[in-house]
Amino acid sequence: MSDQFILWAFGDAHIATDMRRNRNSMKEAIEQIEYGNNDCPAVDWDIAINVGDMSGSQGLPDDEEGQMVADSYLYLKKHNREDIYDICGNHDRSGLNEPKNWWFQKWIDPIGKNTQYSGVNPLKRKYNISGTWERYSFCVGNLLFLMMSDINEPSQKKGRGDFGGNPGGVVSMETFQWWKDNVEKNQDKIIISAHHYMLKDTTVASGEYEGLQKDNKGNYKTYYHGYYPQSTPKGTSYLYWTGGISDAMLFENYLNEHPGAISLWLGGHTHTRPDDTTGGKTHIENKWGTTFINVAALSKHHAFLTTYPMSRVLYFTEGCSNVLVRCLDHDNEKRFLDKYDKVIDLGKKFYRL
Repeated sequence: MSDQFILWAFGDAHIATDMRRNRNSMKEAIEQIEYGNNDCPAVDWDIAINVGDMSGSQGLPDDEEGQMVADSYLYLKKHNREDIYDICGNHDRSGLNEPKNWWFQKWIDPIGKNTQYSGVNPLKRKYNISGTWERYSFCVGNLLFLMMSDINEPSQKKGRGDFGGNPGGVVSMETFQWWKDNVEKNQDKIIISAHHYMLKDTTVASGEYEGLQKDNKGNYKTYYHGYYPQSTPKGTSYLYWTGGISDAMLFENYLNEHPGAISLWLGGHTHTRPDDTTGGKTHIENKWGTTFINVAALSKHHAFLTTYPMSRVLYFTEGCSNVLVRCLDHDNEKRFLDKYDKVIDLGKKFYRL
């Protein structure tokens, strides 16, 4: 067994958006990372984390788009569908009057309850999942992954289409408590949290109103994210709702009070160029002893003003407390962008067994 564990982290494929422009964002990324090219060798990754937004719909995702997403995973040739661990993004949510996140559960299905649609067979997982589609965990050696999906906030009756309060991020109080309990019980492990959204004021454009732009009259308008005055434009670019509390900051407050409680937070949602520093923040920042990494996005055309196709590859080394994070370009260069390489201290040494 190799002394390296390689994690591919991606998000915001928005497959239908790119398909309308004759580009399959998942196909391009999968073929590039599995087979490489003259400028970049293939990457033999162990598992991947998908932080959500497979749907490109501006309304409610449907079965036709679900089939499109499931088919895109079929481009995997050197890896199994089960090597990718998924969570729900805001575009993957279902309507307030529909069964909770039915589309995500049916077509992306991390638990493997709808194998005939999603293609996910839980018996083929290299690392077994514990939990539900909304929140689950798994371990790779002493790495503990805490995976949290985005859900609708029922108090927000208006927003994009029939969604609740988009595009601000949402988790239930049960999910926060689950996360907190797992963090406190596993301080001997390297904890990696994943959610579609970044926490407030951590990475690029993750502050109040930073998901938007002002026009020449000083009024907010769509930029990274859609401007919907009837929802919560203040929190368009970060995890805004927890347990029905707006701008709750429960995760932020916990980490502030317990520095270094987790090592990494993986998210996406805000698509932008790797050199963007809106709000004085980059894609990779350290706060409260935790490193936050925005891995988005695979899409080239969704939110086309700001989107740049890329993902991140993380290299963990046996017996080492550092992880190398690299930025993989999926646009014109199709290679690693060396100047964005970053070595991060995990606080504990990684052991695979």
